[in-house]
Amino acid sequence: MTKVKYTYNPVTCKYEPIIVCPRLLGKATLRFLAVSFVIGLAGSIYFHFQYPYLDETLQSQENAYLKAEWRLLGKRLNNSSEQLSALEKNDDQNFRVILDLDPLSPSQREAGVGGRPKESETITYPLIKLAYDKAAKIKNRLDIQRQSIDQLKTELGKKERMWASRPAIQPINNKDLKQLHTIFGMRMHPILGYVRPHNGLDFTAPHGSPVYATGDAVVMYTGFSTYGNVIYLDHGFGFETRYAHLTRYIVEPGQVIKRGQIIGYVGNTGLSAAPHLHYEVHYKNVAINPINFFQRDLSNKEYEKLIELGSKSTTSLD
Repeated sequence: MTKVKYTYNPVTCKYEPIIVCPRLLGKATLRFLAVSFVIGLAGSIYFHFQYPYLDETLQSQENAYLKAEWRLLGKRLNNSSEQLSALEKNDDQNFRVILDLDPLSPSQREAGVGGRPKESETITYPLIKLAYDKAAKIKNRLDIQRQSIDQLKTELGKKERMWASRPAIQPINNKDLKQLHTIFGMRMHPILGYVRPHNGLDFTAPHGSPVYATGDAVVMYTGFSTYGNVIYLDHGFGFETRYAHLTRYIVEPGQVIKRGQIIGYVGNTGLSAAPHLHYEVHYKNVAINPINFFQRDLSNKEYEKLIELGSKSTTSLD
């Protein structure tokens, strides 16, 4: 037997049975379902924003980590670029200046980067694209700097050979030197008695004093002439030195000589007024004053003393 529900009717002051018709039941059900749907939807939205799905949470954390890593990478790239700029500046303003090379222009440093299609054009994420472009530019600048360093190494090798070969020391040791005759150019020959060119300097020293090569060279010629026993050295790079009036020489043509090596000994052979060394420096087949090459081998005081000794000479010995 179905239970009957009653409700109080204030008009009749009686409890009357509740009669539920299908229409009213349908409306009540629809209202209940609508309210339940709204409450459920609101609760779902609230829960979604307050408590996201686990995979979304993990993905967000990974994205934040990657962004931080890319920012750190960007800072490191900036530091690398600054250090490379300092190296490029040192290269242009110091290394290349010392080696008589022109500094690289900005266009050479960039090496036409703008003319090539960038691989990063396919990258859509701005942070990654920016870092990629920075890294590509730094790599290009490093390639140019490596080529510059290779050029510097090659040029340095040439310069070292040139510096070692260039006549740069006295051919007679100061302890053996008695007097330097600095007359260069036209002068009266002490034996022949007429004016003729004097293309070198005369170093007065005891008979048998060692004569030193003034730079790395190859022996061109050894023999006898009006200058007595002579040695001609080819230093390369346009330089040649000649040593005359030797009592004897201890090198032979084709022999490789190092700066400071003993090549002969002071004598009085040929047209010579006293034991001494006649020394000449030629550059591109033109005789130049050897006095300009000695200061590298001497202190300022020694150089001034050398000039003082030379100023006392009024004649040459050959």
